[in-house]
Amino acid sequence: MSTPPDPDALRIGTAEREDAIKVLGDHFAAGRLPMAEYETRVTAAVDATTRADLRTLFTDLPAPYPPFMAPPAPPPTPATLLPYHPPGAPVGYSEKSCLAAGLLQILLPFGTGRFYTGHIGIAVAQLVLVFVGIGVIWSIIDGILLITTGGTDRHGRPLRM
Repeated sequence: MSTPPDPDALRIGTAEREDAIKVLGDHFAAGRLPMAEYETRVTAAVDATTRADLRTLFTDLPAPYPPFMAPPAPPPTPATLLPYHPPGAPVGYSEKSCLAAGLLQILLPFGTGRFYTGHIGIAVAQLVLVFVGIGVIWSIIDGILLITTGGTDRHGRPLRM
């Protein structure tokens, strides 16, 4: 069984060198490095071939460090494996059913399914347009879409199947 290679013995590429030079520039700008020492360290970073070569340039400096020197990420926990929900977004499914909403839209084409899901504005528009004739067609198409693709309630939560 082979042992994993030492991370510091890994060869580096241009990206790691550029990251190290950028961080050295940050330290220079903060006044931690005099001009001559900064130039020496940048030259050493350009000539570096392994991570160990770059790591020695930062042993006496506080953070920030190049990204490769960051500690490894902690293993995922059950809380981090949950689906992502943006802040302020509703979590979970609605107690309303997309099948019920769709059937109400088709069988009672007066915006009834939209009243059921809490979309009052759309429901009132469909109800008013029923008298013109367009509302009935709109309600039936909307009902078919609710059944086939689902929908959301007034809080933005997906309807249950």
